[in-house]
Amino acid sequence: MRLLIIDGDPRFRALLRHHVTCRWPHAACVEYDPAVRGLPAPGVLACGFDAVLLGGPQRLDWLEAFARRDGFAPVVYFSATRGDAPARRASSLGATAVFGRDKIEHEALNAAIAAAAERQARAREAADRDEARFSGATVPGYRCVRLIAEGHLTRLHLAECERDATLVAVKVAMRGSGGTRGGDPLEHSELDNAFKRFLLERDIARRISSRRIMRVLDLGVSGGRAYLVMEYFPGGNLRRRINAGVTSVDALRYALELARALGVVHAAGVLHRDLKPANVMLREDDSLALIDFGLARLAAIESDGADPNLIAGTPHYMSPEQGHGESTDARSDLYSLGVILYEMLTGRKPYTADKPMSIIYMHRKMPLPALPEPLERLQPLLERLLGKTPADRFESAAAATEALQRAHDVLAAAEALGGDGERAA
Repeated sequence: MRLLIIDGDPRFRALLRHHVTCRWPHAACVEYDPAVRGLPAPGVLACGFDAVLLGGPQRLDWLEAFARRDGFAPVVYFSATRGDAPARRASSLGATAVFGRDKIEHEALNAAIAAAAERQARAREAADRDEARFSGATVPGYRCVRLIAEGHLTRLHLAECERDATLVAVKVAMRGSGGTRGGDPLEHSELDNAFKRFLLERDIARRISSRRIMRVLDLGVSGGRAYLVMEYFPGGNLRRRINAGVTSVDALRYALELARALGVVHAAGVLHRDLKPANVMLREDDSLALIDFGLARLAAIESDGADPNLIAGTPHYMSPEQGHGESTDARSDLYSLGVILYEMLTGRKPYTADKPMSIIYMHRKMPLPALPEPLERLQPLLERLLGKTPADRFESAAAATEALQRAHDVLAAAEALGGDGERAA
């Protein structure tokens, strides 16, 4: 028996747990404080639970929201008294049973929970088994909600964790996006490489253990595909925010957060090597977290030299040395940060061309475009991030953080005085 208990009173949650465990001693009761966690996100069906115990007259709007979610777990509702208006409303909204908080009949409650569990069991049997499949992979304990994005080598899905009714992201390695082979299982060597990339991401997340880095929750292989279960970021990525437009102050704030995140990463001896807006995620409080360490390397290994025939990364954001297959260090990530800052400030990338190798050439040979006049005070800062050689850049993420902090404070003060509130072009 697995139950989700949603109520704002910890004493009432404990009371319900007592009623349940008297009948089912080994029941798993997950307590959910609505004031702390808010309404379960759209897409959550509480599918991993036999029933949801929902308390409080003020939660009728939640019950109504659950009723609109096709396939949501059966709900046992608790009103102030069994016969009051909220109780009657709860019955009309589809609650499988309604009880009064003032007097709970032990046997009747457990009978209602048992009936709800039977109903849920029948629903599970009738449910489409493909809900557990992610582009051909079966990921135990997670229900696929929808496909979020598809890249050349991976597909990203939104999923519900059956254990605690939260949303997560599941990344599955593919042979390629679209085409006739996109859905085929990976060959042994491909699967091995994909699993190694995912294993590296998990190990880096464990090594760093910071809110500035995504959390990795699970890892495995299924149906000839490697998968990685990760934290889900409902705020989307920095690319979407840039496309919507950011003020110069917000651009500096985001860059400052990125510099701090890189400081954490570099302190753990890791180089990201693929820093770009799509790999910077936003949490609901607008804080940032880095994702996708599939190209990351340990700094100690990287310092031994790189293979010039192997160039990995995204050309628009790669440092000159990375683009030419040369040795890199932490200052290469700072260069990528500079490209992102330039793009946030101006709405465009510093270098563009039709061919990737042309962009790589421009990063090394072409001068940095000048910022528009209202932002020209930031030109020296950008040039310290976008130096053509590592020696021309800030020596560390900590030094970049200090400079970005000063620039942000100056610009924020000017904006407060009405002098620099323009939106980036």
